[in-house]
Amino acid sequence: MRLYQKFLDGVPEYLARYYWWAYLWRGSIWFFDHQPVINTILFGQYDRLLKRTLAQVETKPAAKILQLTCVYGKLTPALLSSTDNEVHLCDAAAGQLRLARGKTLHVAERCHLARMNAECLGYRSDAFDQVIVFFLLHEMPAAARHNTYAEIARVVRPGGSVLITEYAATPRRHWLYRLVPFRLLLGRLEPFLPGFWQEDVAAKLGSALEQRGKALDGEPAVEYCFAGFYRVMRFNLGNAIEPRMNTD
Repeated sequence: MRLYQKFLDGVPEYLARYYWWAYLWRGSIWFFDHQPVINTILFGQYDRLLKRTLAQVETKPAAKILQLTCVYGKLTPALLSSTDNEVHLCDAAAGQLRLARGKTLHVAERCHLARMNAECLGYRSDAFDQVIVFFLLHEMPAAARHNTYAEIARVVRPGGSVLITEYAATPRRHWLYRLVPFRLLLGRLEPFLPGFWQEDVAAKLGSALEQRGKALDGEPAVEYCFAGFYRVMRFNLGNAIEPRMNTD
């Protein structure tokens, strides 16, 4: 038996195969959930990215928010502190959900945790006013991203929004990208990042929304960070349209 197979336990195969060491092993869950470690991984940009993400969080009364998968660090408790609204949080890994619960006990009555795969959510359609995705998509193979865009499009309401904090498009002029050893190492640690770098997120999400009879309301609001290496994108949805027939 290969080592990663010991971590399958209901999680997607790619997650166990490529990221067991980061998200599924008990020792790594403890290690990576330290703020200095997270900040180092993001080259000192964590607080800046967090601040820009929280500035886009939906605060209108009675809005329902979905945080799609847990993340290390203080995003979840900070999110709950920045809004009085109900927050749903799902993840495929039980250990990540236990970690998140420990951070949110003081607001447990409005923080609802569930074990779900982002590719196949158990929520009803049009359930949320906002879906928040924080550094998830680049860790998925293309087919999983496609399914996740489809599920985001299904559960977000017309007139709602999708907030995605991620790597920017291929940063060819960034000094880190120009360092070939670093680029090769990053591609080794993040095997799906090179494909995500080349993906048009707005086009993918827009197409998924169209399949659901929904549409983006204008261009996304994009804030770049670390000389264009990262970005925070807010996609606002307009009114419902007639759904497009899927001919795939």
